[in-house]
Amino acid sequence: MSSLSAGVLLYRRRGRTTEVLIAHPGGPFFAGKHKGAWSIPKGLVDPGEDVEDAARREWEEETGFVVPDARWLDLGATELRSGKRVRAWAVEGDVDPDQLQANTFTMEWPPHSGRTAEMPEIDELRWVSRTTAASLLNPAQVVFVERLFKILAFGADE
Repeated sequence: MSSLSAGVLLYRRRGRTTEVLIAHPGGPFFAGKHKGAWSIPKGLVDPGEDVEDAARREWEEETGFVVPDARWLDLGATELRSGKRVRAWAVEGDVDPDQLQANTFTMEWPPHSGRTAEMPEIDELRWVSRTTAASLLNPAQVVFVERLFKILAFGADE
């Protein structure tokens, strides 16, 4: 059985432009990788946990921000190449990416060294256009941006 993750795609409107907030994963495996490496803030749904509650919890843990009190737009699910399913919602709001306070994880680094290092789950948040999001996001997650813009009834790239 594949695992399930849930997350939030935050978006903001700036006049006629709509931007989405995407996250770059922390740790050594993603250092220097950009195209196709970014993600929406998301994480695993705990057994018995409501999926929407998990999306809120994971977004807050991974970014340090409270999910804005706004309408949740259901963006459905997608499947990553790994077989993991991701469920997402879009929420309108605005945060300062420079105020990111990501939670951390510990891993052995360098490999086989016996030393451990603590690393942020997310090392950068960035507001981007629809086109840039499509270029930077994990290819399986681009569908969330496309679904959001369809819901918002935007037909052209901004």
